[in-house]
Amino acid sequence: MTTTATQDPQGRSGPGPGPEGRPARERGSFPGAALAVLPGVLSSALAWTDAHRPRFALPDDVLEPHTQVNATLKPLGELAQLCSAIRRTTAPGTPEHERAGDLVAYAWEQVHEGALLLELLRAEPLAAYPYEIYAAFAGYGLRHEGFEALARPLTATRAWAHTEQHANRQLGLVNSERRVGVVTHTDAGGVLSRTWLGGLSEPWMFEGPSGYALTHTVFHLTDWGRMPDRVPGRIDGYLRTWLPAWADGCLESGQWDLTGELLAVAASLPGPAPAELLDAVWPVLADVQHPTGCVPETGVPAEDPSPDPYPFIDCYHSTLVTAFAAALSLDSLRRAGERTGERTGERTDERTGTRADEQTREQTREQTREQTREQTGEQTGEQTRETTPGRERHTP
Repeated sequence: MTTTATQDPQGRSGPGPGPEGRPARERGSFPGAALAVLPGVLSSALAWTDAHRPRFALPDDVLEPHTQVNATLKPLGELAQLCSAIRRTTAPGTPEHERAGDLVAYAWEQVHEGALLLELLRAEPLAAYPYEIYAAFAGYGLRHEGFEALARPLTATRAWAHTEQHANRQLGLVNSERRVGVVTHTDAGGVLSRTWLGGLSEPWMFEGPSGYALTHTVFHLTDWGRMPDRVPGRIDGYLRTWLPAWADGCLESGQWDLTGELLAVAASLPGPAPAELLDAVWPVLADVQHPTGCVPETGVPAEDPSPDPYPFIDCYHSTLVTAFAAALSLDSLRRAGERTGERTGERTDERTGTRADEQTREQTREQTREQTREQTGEQTGEQTRETTPGRERHTP
């Protein structure tokens, strides 16, 4: 893994930087360690994002050719996408649910309820990013009739279907089309097979670019964690096998943003949550999080106690990703706990019924023995009670 090797000044391999320059915490956490830190991580990351809401505001010249999309529209689109996923995943009435919804509404206001995205689409009719940003809102239920009227014939063209892109980016476009509700320009399964992840690439070839390609392949495939059953079984098994090693390497090299994305992937898999992985990694990322709630993308966490220890551009994405991954992880672990409780309850009911039957039989046996003693005149100083040892209850 080319991005995760770390060395000390003498060239020896060793753990990367943890909070305040300390070595990263040993990954040997106790069961439930993730659930112990996740509520606070989610709450503080969203609080920081809300407090820095004005930094996501679009400039007046956003439609001008010289405006940097990556510094303006990209952060706002990510705010809309990740906060809509957080709102979907959190319980109605909770502060996190309400705050995430408020941030989506703020982003919708910034694009003038879709009108600004329509102007972008008119200016760049075959650019994917206006459509993908719009799809983040459309998936949330926010629509603009004019945008969709123009986008519909554009997305039906041969040029749109044959735009040359990396496979994971094309998968993102397919998911955007699904969210808007149009016929997809190609089959998602065929695109998935051409991705780094879909090819089940050699796990030791994992590095930064392939790591982000992998995480976004899962996000687009599952619609940002909403449909985990879209992950094929062979890919699910591959990820469950190798995510722990990749996450460990990212922790050692201080790749906090990619660590968060890998945690979101882990929480987007079908079936039981990989609790051991989440318990091992989340406490480390919680230590990295600044008291204000922000998380740096990479490097040694700042000891600066000021409200803004990092430049906004160097922490907004990793903070949003941390909140997104925390919401998915909480939901995944809680649902797993509910299923475990249901199974435990079923076993308890079975054992309760068995014990009740046994008690009835024991009472009958005791009455029989008492009658026998009365009839024969036998006296005992102590009654003997037969017992059937109950099975010890184990919680998976």
